Amino acid sequence: MMAAVQPLESLPAPGRRQSFGRNHIAMDIDIETRAPRASHEMTIRGGLQQGDARIVVIMYGPGQEQIVAVFAEVLGKPYRLKGGIRDVTRDDQDWVIGVSAESAKAEIASRNRGLVVTINAHCTTLGMPPDVYLSAQTDYEWLYTEASFFRRDLTRFVSHTLGQLSHHETLMAKPRTYFISTTFPDVHAALPNIDILTVGSDAVEIRVDLLKEPLGNGRFSEIPSLSYVGEQLMLLRQRTELPIIFTTRCTKENGRFPMDNPDLFYEYLYRAIQWGVEYIDVELWLPETIRRRLYEQRGSSRIMSAFHDFSGTFKWPSQRAESIFLQSRRYADIVKMIAIINDHNENFELEYFRSKIKAEYPDSPPLSAVNMGETGQFSRTLNKVFTPITHPLLPIIAAPGQMSAAEINQALALVGQLPKKNIYGITSPSMRSAIPQAPFYEKCFNELGLPHHFAVVERQPKGLASIETWCNQRNFGGAYLNPAMSLTNLATSKGFFASLNNGNGPVLSEAARLIGMVDTIVVRPATSSSSASTPSSPPRQQNGDSVGAVGSTQSGLPPNTSLVFDNASWKGILSTLTRDLAPSAYFGCAAVVLASSADDAASALFALKALKVGKVYTVGFKTPPAFAKDLLIEPFNSLESIQRARTVNANGTESIRAGAGSPFVVVSALGPEKSNLVGMLVRLFGSPPRGAAGAGRENSRRVFLDLADGSGHGPRKGDPGLIAEQCGFAAYGAADVTAFTTVETLRLLVGQNVPYSFVRLASGRQFF
Repeated sequence: MMAAVQPLESLPAPGRRQSFGRNHIAMDIDIETRAPRASHEMTIRGGLQQGDARIVVIMYGPGQEQIVAVFAEVLGKPYRLKGGIRDVTRDDQDWVIGVSAESAKAEIASRNRGLVVTINAHCTTLGMPPDVYLSAQTDYEWLYTEASFFRRDLTRFVSHTLGQLSHHETLMAKPRTYFISTTFPDVHAALPNIDILTVGSDAVEIRVDLLKEPLGNGRFSEIPSLSYVGEQLMLLRQRTELPIIFTTRCTKENGRFPMDNPDLFYEYLYRAIQWGVEYIDVELWLPETIRRRLYEQRGSSRIMSAFHDFSGTFKWPSQRAESIFLQSRRYADIVKMIAIINDHNENFELEYFRSKIKAEYPDSPPLSAVNMGETGQFSRTLNKVFTPITHPLLPIIAAPGQMSAAEINQALALVGQLPKKNIYGITSPSMRSAIPQAPFYEKCFNELGLPHHFAVVERQPKGLASIETWCNQRNFGGAYLNPAMSLTNLATSKGFFASLNNGNGPVLSEAARLIGMVDTIVVRPATSSSSASTPSSPPRQQNGDSVGAVGSTQSGLPPNTSLVFDNASWKGILSTLTRDLAPSAYFGCAAVVLASSADDAASALFALKALKVGKVYTVGFKTPPAFAKDLLIEPFNSLESIQRARTVNANGTESIRAGAGSPFVVVSALGPEKSNLVGMLVRLFGSPPRGAAGAGRENSRRVFLDLADGSGHGPRKGDPGLIAEQCGFAAYGAADVTAFTTVETLRLLVGQNVPYSFVRLASGRQFF
């Protein structure tokens, strides 16, 4: 059986490899890049990067010195306080520097911008707004509260602003993306339902012009102040992990911001860049000097050039429409064009315009274009880039004709573009005691308005016949495998799987090939040219067969339909490890992986490789050959090797990096019956020996990840997570990884986003 291998958009860049054999399977790498060309210099296909190499200088308020230590811990660096920005030299390259806001004020304008990047960290408890001069001069500004400090917000902020992590290319590679606009006058009103509001959304828009800042006595400010907007943005970002779109819509384009002062727009939009907002909505009517300046100053943020026409006379097949697009793309990462129409046929004119732009300007930014009003709703089902959506829980819609994600999916189903599919959770006999997943997936499908059926089925202990039977259905829509199956076992197929892709077998994602484990099977229709994350769309079945009617649906997949074998677990591990720490915290550090087999360890190894760790110490398994080339591996085979791991750095030298003198991250894939062994090793690495590099630093807290989910054959003996916390580790468990993996699995299977917070909420666990 042959298999084509396709890389994922967020992989650590692997080199091109030749095909190689494994039992009956040979694999060739397909390196076709399907994501739009990245027009931004700081990111590469949405992966992890070193980011901004300048020295990070944190400016703090009175009595807030401790925030410097938190920044340093998140970034994985030591810190020290200095009297002023001018005191920072190249000798501080590997440090986070803290300078009081009062001292920085006199020097910030004359700072060496090539040497330092400044962040004004302002605690809102001290009063708002922050120092106006510092806010205007600093590179970035982060607002926080003492009462409810959200570490994840800080991690997301520094990962984004310093260019270490960006999701833009990943989003643009999705078959469809949506954003929801929060039309509340006060963000507080949205927070209780934010987990439900954002299901199906890939980003959240904050409509700054719709915010109402109270002035007292029932009066409101005509324009919300930057101080009020900053606090509102802070609240929203603390409660959602989704990217945020910052919009100041003008009065002419159905908003409330006055048009008589374009500089006001620049002031607010540039401040949004300083606040680390992912997407900045810049209206096309603004002077070119302002649009160009924002584009040049955007840092890691992305510019959405926005054009709206409410006249009812705009025509898509016109020279004006093309001219507007060309004018927009000059200073944009995404071009947004929206018009109100009077005739249904104008929806088809928009589709012709969309295809014309794509054909004639293939290197241009992605186009998001829809028609407004009830007549234009059809266009919202056809637009694939950041379609604006609403939700029944919102007080008002942001624009005429907006639909919810569920309404769009239901409309697509009605016109045959989203046919009913059977999606399976394929388990093994050992998972019978696991928490039922069917109710959760049904909740997600219902919230998204998807027509699919979901069922949990149990595979046979031996052979692939049952799996191939479920996959070889005309209405098969994909499956997850729990536990994951070895690629070696799947490669033994000489039947249905081997016949796919003209006898070449299923397509393998780069992750599945390197990890050697498959936990997700994705359907790729014959007509699809998108990535492996494209949701399957087999022809609509005529007989309305249900999930359980396997025997009556065995007409087989439509001709030339491919199956993609993928692995989502590594993304769950990666997201867990970077939830409270920036990627740079792991760069070059040492790690320990405990597992009973290479199969159990492979997903963790792949995630650590993506994080660019310096060395991985292994316990209990032999490293797979695929990782031996790309990772510095050392097995623990004696007490001496363990002692060496405790006292030297990943590269064998001393380092000032926090925790570098001992493994920074410990990942255990051992079953719960081996908890005592895990706890012993955690204690061993919990406190580095006296005199070890990095010892005694306030920001040297290490990370422990326990992948044991309690489904093993033996009872848990001790709690390694509790032991880890007692030894100074930040401990994470299988529930965190499972939730993040579920987010990725749903994205792969149905092509839509279900936020981590909703996964935890809908699965019956508390989010916080």
